[in-house]
Amino acid sequence: MNHQGHQEVTKEAARKSLDAVTESLAETIVDAAIEVHRVLGPGLLESVYQTCLMHTLRKRGLKVQAQVELPIQFEELVLDSGLRLDLLVEDRIILELKSVEALQPVHFSQLLSYLRLSGRRLGFLINFNVSKLVDGLHRRVR
Repeated sequence: MNHQGHQEVTKEAARKSLDAVTESLAETIVDAAIEVHRVLGPGLLESVYQTCLMHTLRKRGLKVQAQVELPIQFEELVLDSGLRLDLLVEDRIILELKSVEALQPVHFSQLLSYLRLSGRRLGFLINFNVSKLVDGLHRRVR
């Protein structure tokens, strides 16, 4: 099996290891993000999408927090890093939102770092500045 084949198997195994509640929340998040993008379209500020997605998720009965502080712990130090999660859904799923021409590798690294530092397992990197949201929607499991 090549490296890519192994990576795909590993991703599938990680996906299966998430509980049913988290998977259901993930489906709701994707559906809500698609709805927001369908109504607003691309080209707006990230803050607009954040506010509208938060509103849509709350209408669906979910607990959503915006701009959640994420301190960095290193050994016995706790640093007020200024890091903030764009949205945190039900205290378990991180949403990192963008409205950029193209996602860069640093955007994916940022989400993975947030997952690791927060101890959470699932996150979405969502770029709303695309014609079809499916092209801007990226799921990561840690």
